[in-house]
Amino acid sequence: MLVPSSNTTMETEVPEVLRRVAAETGDRFTFHSSRMRMKTVSAEELAAMNADSDRAAIELADAAVDVMAYACLVAIMSQGRGVHREIEKRLTRTAADAGAPVDVVSSAGALIAGLEHLGARKVSIVTPYMKPLTALVADYIEAEGIEVQDAISLEVDDNLAVGRLDPANLPDIVRTLDTRGADAVVLSACVQMPSLPAIPAAEAVVGLPVITASTATSWQLLSSLGAYVPVPDSGALFRG
Repeated sequence: MLVPSSNTTMETEVPEVLRRVAAETGDRFTFHSSRMRMKTVSAEELAAMNADSDRAAIELADAAVDVMAYACLVAIMSQGRGVHREIEKRLTRTAADAGAPVDVVSSAGALIAGLEHLGARKVSIVTPYMKPLTALVADYIEAEGIEVQDAISLEVDDNLAVGRLDPANLPDIVRTLDTRGADAVVLSACVQMPSLPAIPAAEAVVGLPVITASTATSWQLLSSLGAYVPVPDSGALFRG
C-alpha cells in the first residue's frame, strides 16, 4: 500500500482483514507499504502527496508485490470528480515501467466500487475531516451517481489525531446520522479513522449495511488477488 507518512490505521486494519481471510482459507499474505509525506489533512499537503505517489509505487515495485493500493481516499477525492481512474491508470503504468505489472487500486475507487457492488444508491457518511473536505468527498460520491443523504464531519485536521480517535464512539455518532431512505452507511470515509472494531455495533444501531474506506480497500485488494472470501464482523462487503 501507498500510505501517508502519518498513517497508523490502514497498516493495522487491512492486515486484520487479511488475517481473518487467512483463518478461513489457509492462504498466506505478506503486507508492505511505502510512505508519502503528509501530516495535516489540507489541500496543499494532499496535492504534494499525490505528486509523490509515483516514487512510492516504484519503491513497492522493488518488492515484487502482487497488487498495490493507493490508501488515502481524500487525497484523491480532493483532486476532482472521477480522478481515481486517472490516478490508478498512471500508477499502474508507473509500476509496470518499474518492473511490477500489477493492478493498482485506490481507496477512493474501492469505496465507490464497494457501494456499487452493494447496490447502494443513497448513503450517509461519517468523516473526520473539516467540513469543506467532507463536502468534496460527498460531491465526489454523488458524481458517481450515489446520493449522500447526510454527512457528519468530526473536524480533525491533524492526521495523527485522526488515527487516535476511539472507534468505540462511532456507534453513538452514527445514531445522529440522518439515514432515512439510505441503502448503506459509510462509517469511516477515511482510511486513517479507526472503524473496523465498531462495524458490528454500528450495523446494529442503524439496521443498514456498513462499509468503511479500509474494508472497501481490503475487499478490492482481495478481489484483485482472487482471494476474497466472506469473513465475520467485517461489514457488508464481507458477508458474501
